[in-house]
Amino acid sequence: MGARGIPGRGRLGALTGAAVLAVSVMTTMPALADESPRGLREVTLPPGTEIVMATPVAAGTGTSAPASADAGGLPAECLGVTATYGAVGCFQHYGDTVWSADTQADGMSSAVGVYTDYGREPAVCVNPRGAGTMATCKYDYWEKGNVQLLVMRYDGDTGTFYQPQARSSWLPVDGK
Repeated sequence: MGARGIPGRGRLGALTGAAVLAVSVMTTMPALADESPRGLREVTLPPGTEIVMATPVAAGTGTSAPASADAGGLPAECLGVTATYGAVGCFQHYGDTVWSADTQADGMSSAVGVYTDYGREPAVCVNPRGAGTMATCKYDYWEKGNVQLLVMRYDGDTGTFYQPQARSSWLPVDGK
């Protein structure tokens, strides 16, 4: 007997609840890295955000990564690998280097925002070099602090950042 003595009512309520939960999860999940966005939504960055154009990564420059933009091309030492449609980013703790990889030929650039837990103004590392490229930005963060990455798309013609976006967890600047 279910709730209030009605046969099967408890089971029906549980099944209905599970179905509602499944539908809500499927409709609120962020876009996967290889999934085309349904529509562009502008991302508003905090005032004072520094926008840095990244330096290209060339083959044979002493990095442990090739210059290709797939997630497998990022250095093994890279922390917090985060991806969304058209962009992959990570943080390399020695050298305080942010990697930005553009993975889609859609006319936009990959962008990796960097936030700290100690009050430093945020920064965004933009890779304007096109699909299939990787680029880096070097910063100097407080070694006892943490950073969080926000990976998104950037339209260089309008200077606008767009979703879909993805956030990393908080990453230790010293890598420990």
